[in-house]
Amino acid sequence: MTDYKVKDISLAEEGRRLIDYAEKHMPVLMHLRKKYSKEKPLRDFRISGCLHVTKETAVLVETLRELGAQVAWCGCNPLSTNDRVAAALAANDVSVFAWNGLTTEEYYWCIDQTLKIEPHLTLDDGADLIFTLHNKHQNLIPNLYGGSEETTTGVIRVRAMAEDGVLKYPIMAVNDADTKHMFDNVYGTGQSTFDGVLRASEILIAGKTVVIAGYGYCGRGLAMRARGLGADVIVTEVDPVRALQARMDGYRVMPMRDAAREGDLFITATGMKDVITGEHIKLMKDGAVLGNAGHYNVEINEPDLVAMSVSRKRVRHALEEFTLKDGRTIYLLAEGRLVNLVAASGHPSEVMDLSFAGQLNAMLWLSRHGKELEPGVYDFPHELDQQTALMKLHTMGIEIDEWTEEQEAYARAYAEGT
Repeated sequence: MTDYKVKDISLAEEGRRLIDYAEKHMPVLMHLRKKYSKEKPLRDFRISGCLHVTKETAVLVETLRELGAQVAWCGCNPLSTNDRVAAALAANDVSVFAWNGLTTEEYYWCIDQTLKIEPHLTLDDGADLIFTLHNKHQNLIPNLYGGSEETTTGVIRVRAMAEDGVLKYPIMAVNDADTKHMFDNVYGTGQSTFDGVLRASEILIAGKTVVIAGYGYCGRGLAMRARGLGADVIVTEVDPVRALQARMDGYRVMPMRDAAREGDLFITATGMKDVITGEHIKLMKDGAVLGNAGHYNVEINEPDLVAMSVSRKRVRHALEEFTLKDGRTIYLLAEGRLVNLVAASGHPSEVMDLSFAGQLNAMLWLSRHGKELEPGVYDFPHELDQQTALMKLHTMGIEIDEWTEEQEAYARAYAEGT
């Protein structure tokens, strides 16, 4: 009998309908499932995964299973698990340990459970599984072929581990694949974050001043969608090149201390702590709304907000009202956690199709080559990026040009000039 812990196994039937619906919108991943299902190249491999338990993740998990892997799974955020999907996975004999509303202790307990299978491969979003393995389960490291990391924050974290010489096995930075960060981070984050903001707050975006903290790929997607909804967009940045790019993309750019006075809605997407603190909150308008699209709940300093408040009440799901000592109200979305997953359902299936095709290809590549690699952070292979993008185009009915033999020869003919 499969070992699992979910909120309510009776939700499995509803979760199965959600997974089936996602499959219909993830043609690349389903193509790969069909392509490898007979060969089962992941047979005899055990995979521990720590990634948001959504309907799209379930399609990835069941694809890994279809390719022969034994899988144990948990969520990478205490509030992002879809309990219906978790129940459906458990009912399909997946060792899943996830429910919405985990305490910190329960969250790390769930990670520990996924490592009981003694994995050959890890699949992570935020590097909590990777770090826990290094911190508490180093005896499992010799068994590992490698792992993959899904998100910007996690890649930053494992690169820091590598630079400090403490990373003990190879990690592939799937987040840095073009077919991940140029689509998932931009179009997925842009759309799903505003989906979460609107579900939680029901505010009108048009005519408001929206402050986007950070102009990486996620910030660009957020700014694009805010402008499309009719907002006046301000970008805050610490990187001068990104700040310059934001300005040339047509957005106002200024420090957070200045943006704090103007913003109606603030969305952080930096991966850094204390992007919005009490020093900024004291300058904000009455009724300002704060949300986070970065991985951890540290970008908005909630303790500062609590200390400045005389009352705190939940208005609706994923929306809290804080009344400050001077009588102003500030609204916090999703407890400062990922608003697109806490207040909504995460990225659309179509964009996760690309990201999770990358994750599947990373698992396949590491299963073949991982034991040849030294510990470190590795780029996603360019040829796999190209294959994934071409496959996605084909599922959309789009054809593109190819070089002729003469053009290929010209590209290699470095002696030809003017």
